[in-house]
Amino acid sequence: MPHRSYDQYCAVSRALDAVGERWTLLVARELQAGPRRYTDLHADLPGVSTDVLASRLRDMERGGLVVRRPLTPRGGAGLYELTERGRALLPVLRALAEFGAPELEERRPTDAFRAHWLAPLLLGVVERTCPGASGTVEVRLETGVFHVRPAGTAGGGAGYGDGPAERPDAVLSLSEEACVRIARGVSSPAEAVERGEASVEGEGPIARALRAAPEFTPS
Repeated sequence: MPHRSYDQYCAVSRALDAVGERWTLLVARELQAGPRRYTDLHADLPGVSTDVLASRLRDMERGGLVVRRPLTPRGGAGLYELTERGRALLPVLRALAEFGAPELEERRPTDAFRAHWLAPLLLGVVERTCPGASGTVEVRLETGVFHVRPAGTAGGGAGYGDGPAERPDAVLSLSEEACVRIARGVSSPAEAVERGEASVEGEGPIARALRAAPEFTPS
């Protein structure tokens, strides 16, 4: 099937030619958290068919957003990984997350959930709470663990990953409900700690700021 295009000489149109198909940006959301096998991607994208996922990955490879690397020298199942151009979608994903955050007020019975889906929003929370901070924050929920790296962090800048951090500078442990309130901007990490809904481990600047942030104004 030929690749569809809006055929408009416009940067927005060209961007949508590349990532406007259904599921494409959610595949990019998953791969921002690190390289993934096809089976792992399918497991964390509930609702996508195998045919559609395979088609989107092929389109993203053709568009220079994704590369597939063999797991072993003999080939076989491979890892899908974002290219530099694919990683440049992070600000887009963060902006979409901020736009959609008010819609998280109520979780529908049909809604799937993965802890790391909150990572783009928590990344923004950490950067606003600790301006210019450098380090990695591991976020632990009952349903999963992920980590975020603020923009000031050396060795790659802003980003997030699924699973524990290798050497976190702070560990934020909290309930899913408290994490969603923080992600939506109606609470702060320090307020959650004060209410006993969260704890922060670590002694560096980023951990201290999360425990005792300056005056917080809900967005």
